[in-house]
Amino acid sequence: MPKGDAFVGVSDHGGWAVLVTATGAGTLLDRRRIALVDEGLPKIPHHCEAQGLPIDDAVALVERVRASAERHAALGLDAVAATLSGRVRGVALRQCPALPATIAERIKDYRAQNVADWAMYRQALARAAEARGWTIRWYDARNALAAAGEALGVADFEAHSLRLRKSIGPPWSKDHKVALAAAVVAARAT
Repeated sequence: MPKGDAFVGVSDHGGWAVLVTATGAGTLLDRRRIALVDEGLPKIPHHCEAQGLPIDDAVALVERVRASAERHAALGLDAVAATLSGRVRGVALRQCPALPATIAERIKDYRAQNVADWAMYRQALARAAEARGWTIRWYDARNALAAAGEALGVADFEAHSLRLRKSIGPPWSKDHKVALAAAVVAARAT
């Protein structure tokens, strides 16, 4: 396989993410779950903990979580890069919704507070990838599996993923499946 032929597909959650690294041909190279925030810090501060604080304290809390996410994202991608030694070209991340410009506005806006934490983690991963010189591809999770099936010429990506899961064993969840699909599509598009 040529150097720089893989993408890391990411399926993120509040405070953690599943990373699946694969080639455009669908070859699984690595899978792991990483923490995206220090123990003791809230996982979804915009939505929960910041809501009961004075705005200056709330913004400071979100900033601490964001800084922690930046560190953890870099550590997670460093671990993948060390394992795969130059084979990774980029990351595939779920699209981020449009948000108000400031943390204070995000905390106050009901719609924004419901999605801002997930966007914060994705942006931390994007910055960590950019710092490594990796390409960033944004994907829509709603059509990731169908797009991967089409890219691989597989009629049923679910069945393809099930066969892969049987051959490699657990863990293999919906997050792994979506991250694999995103990695495959991103690698083939580059």
